[in-house]
Amino acid sequence: MKTKLALLVSLFVSITLMGQEVIGKWKTIDDVSGEAKSVLEIYEEDGKVYGKVVEIIKEDRQDAVCDQCKGDDKDQPIMGMTIIRGLEKDGDEYNGGRILDPENGKLYKCYITLEDPDTLKVRGYIGISLLGRTQYWYRVK
Repeated sequence: MKTKLALLVSLFVSITLMGQEVIGKWKTIDDVSGEAKSVLEIYEEDGKVYGKVVEIIKEDRQDAVCDQCKGDDKDQPIMGMTIIRGLEKDGDEYNGGRILDPENGKLYKCYITLEDPDTLKVRGYIGISLLGRTQYWYRVK
C-alpha cells in the first residue's frame, strides 16, 4: 500500500513539474534600476515560442519606437513588437531563436528556462552563451 501511495505521489509531482510552461505573461525588470519595465506575452506558434510586448509600464515610454532597430523593426512601436523569436523546446530549455533588445536595436541569440514556476531565466548572447547577459522575468498572475 505504501509503495502504491509513493508511486502515485511521485507520478503526480512529475506530471506537475512537466506541465510548467514558459507560455504566459512575464514582467521584465530593468538591469540598472531594478524597476519593472514591461510585460511580455510568451506564446507558441507553429511549434516555436515567441514573445511580444503587451504592456509598457513606464508612462513616458509607452509611445517609444525602436529607432535603432534595422529592417522591418526600424522606427516601429515597441508596444506590440515581437522581441523573442523562434525558440524551440530542447529538454527543459527553449533555444535556437533570437531576442531583440529594443533599447539598442540589436538581435542576440537566446535561450530561456524556468528557474521555478514563476521565474523565467532569459539569456541573450553573442556567439557563445558565456558572452551575454541574463535577466530574470517574473510571471504575471
